[in-house]
Amino acid sequence: HDELVLQVPEDELAHIKAQLPQWMSDVGEGVLAVPLLAEVGAGKNWDDAH
Repeated sequence: HDELVLQVPEDELAHIKAQLPQWMSDVGEGVLAVPLLAEVGAGKNWDDAH
């Protein structure tokens, strides 16, 4: 289990939340034997994002 913490401008948050899981999955395509799944949470701090 790994995590990425990103700072994203508020006006770009919806776009990033919608696209990030696909971007993460695409990285492993053709390389990994299993799917790379990603979840996205958002908040002012780590606790709020989970």
